[in-house]
Formats: sequence, structure tokens, C-alpha cells
Amino acid sequence: MGLLFLTLSCAQPAFPLPPPSGVPAAEDTASEPTRRPGDRLTISIIYDNNKYDPRLEPRWGFSCLIEGLERTILFDTGGDSATLLHNMKELQIDLKEIDVVVLSHIHGDHVGGLNGLLKENGNVKVYLPRSFPEKFKDSIRSFGAGVNEISEAKRLMTGVYTTGELGDGIREQSLVIITSKGLVIITGCAHPGVVNIIRKAKDIVSEERVYLVMGGFHLAGESTARIQSIIEQFRQSSVEKVAPCHCSGDETRRQFRQAYGEGYIESGAGKIITIP
Repeated sequence: MGLLFLTLSCAQPAFPLPPPSGVPAAEDTASEPTRRPGDRLTISIIYDNNKYDPRLEPRWGFSCLIEGLERTILFDTGGDSATLLHNMKELQIDLKEIDVVVLSHIHGDHVGGLNGLLKENGNVKVYLPRSFPEKFKDSIRSFGAGVNEISEAKRLMTGVYTTGELGDGIREQSLVIITSKGLVIITGCAHPGVVNIIRKAKDIVSEERVYLVMGGFHLAGESTARIQSIIEQFRQSSVEKVAPCHCSGDETRRQFRQAYGEGYIESGAGKIITIP
């Protein structure tokens, strides 16, 4: 059955951590090993409309693979299966090693590749906003994959949290990962506002340091003044590094590059970010 969608100074690592107050723990992590000190977190951008690795095909959408945690996470699946699977092959990614899929929101440029992925590997758990259509959830189950509905902030595994559904219109979740350098925040399109997402992430885990914010910032077409205001709020939120891509917009990327200098990470399809 096909999927339905709409046209989307280093301290020791702080692992393991109990869930922060008010954030329920994932129900299935009690027997899992914790992340070991010295493990590297690797984030590979598989699908993006910005070019980076010439072997990969750039297309409108977003997907990234996160390795070095208890489980390997695929965050979003891009806009189509063919491009997603092609780019994975070029990056020598074994689909069978993906344990968890996290979908940020319902738009097709973020869920369009899920069908092809599940055909190759249905032995995954899919975390998606509760607001997704029931037919979409049923189609995931038809591949044998598990469906985990997210509404509130939640601990998914050691050191990994979802913000829960945010936004009044398009409901969207983002990922928050705790590292020894601070938080890593990954957004799909940031429809609820990228600064709001940062604030929510810091509130969930009671951490002021933000090492990296990456993904779509939803600022394409915004005015220079608006982008500069966002950059200033990033500074006030102690964001050390940025990697805007997808729907961030060329002007946004240019201004962040100028403002952040060495803290700016050029990104696009095929970019691999490693965090000690």
C-alpha cells in the first residue's frame, strides 16, 4: 500500500541522563546500553536541495542519518524514494541498519521517500506527530513497521528527545540530542519558528549551551532585517554553530555564513557532520 502525504572545551558526555522533569521517558529503553564516552555522533545529510557532494542528486526536501546513538535514526525521508535510495547507495548506507525513523511533519518533501525505505526495511519504528492522518499511519503498519505517535515532548532514547508537536498551523516536531559540547537541534522545516524550537529544546533538557542548529529554517524569501533578527536571537540563545539548508534560503545561508564565520557549516546533500 502506498503512503499518503500532503505536498515535507569539551566536558565528559552527559550520558546516561534521567528524563527531565515533565518529559516522559520512552517506554522501551530500560534494557538498552548507554552511549559510551568518546563515541562520535555523525550526521549525514542524505537528501537536500542544496548541492554538496557531486555524487548525490539534490532535490527539494530533507533527510539526514544520525549515527553514534543507541539506535541509528533517519530523520525525515526527503521527497521521493528513488533519490533517497540512490543517495544512500552513494554514501554506502545500509538501509537494514536504520532502527528508527522520525518524521518532522506531513509535507511530501519530508515523507515522500518513506514508502521506498519501508519496502527495503520494514523493521523500524516510526515516530510521527499524532496529527498525521490515520490512513498514513495504517499504511506504515502495512509494511510491518511500528508507529509511535508523538504529541508532547518525549525522550526517545538515551540523550535524544523530540520537542513534541509544535505550531498552531502545520504541526511539526524537531530532534534534540545531548552532546558533551551542548545541544544538537535538528529541524525539518521549522514551521513553528526556528527560535521557538531552540527555546523549547533548552526548556526540555534544562541546558543553555546549543552546539549546533541544523536543517530547514523556513526563512526563504524573508527580508534582510528579519534574517538579521533571527541571527541575533541565535546569538542570544548561545548557538555556537549553524548549518542551515533546505528551506532556509540562499540569502539566509549567506547572512549566517557572514555572521558566524568558522561557526557556519556549509551543508547540502552529502554533507557529513561529526561531533566528538
